Amino acid sequence: GSSWNNCDFETNLCRVLPEFSLQPGWIRRNGQSGMGPPYFDHNGNESAYFLTLSSEMQSSSAALRTSVFLPTDEEHLCQIRFHYWVSQMSRTLMVGLQKLSEDTVTNIWQVSGELRNQWNINTITINSTEKFEV
Repeated sequence: GSSWNNCDFETNLCRVLPEFSLQPGWIRRNGQSGMGPPYFDHNGNESAYFLTLSSEMQSSSAALRTSVFLPTDEEHLCQIRFHYWVSQMSRTLMVGLQKLSEDTVTNIWQVSGELRNQWNINTITINSTEKFEV
């Protein structure tokens, strides 16, 4: 059967993103924080929380790292569905896959600022014969 880990940032980061995965630059906030857009989450809720990059991070990059997932097979697929908002043309959002036997992160999806200033949704299916992080 399928099991979803839902991550909404309402109380904390959630099981998928351990607390230590929040590198400097990421802020947990909502639309009422006075930090500028977005002023609501993907459901239009002004008080719902999401993660955003701080304005001090304009020149550099910041990563979010998941906990370790088990290998996938025909019965156990891994799908990651997420909502995202890109506010600047110069920014790129990337999803990478790191298998535990490898030191490098393989880029499996990316988007730049063509869908700007709106919430978008994406689903990625991941296949890995060994344990991995995203």
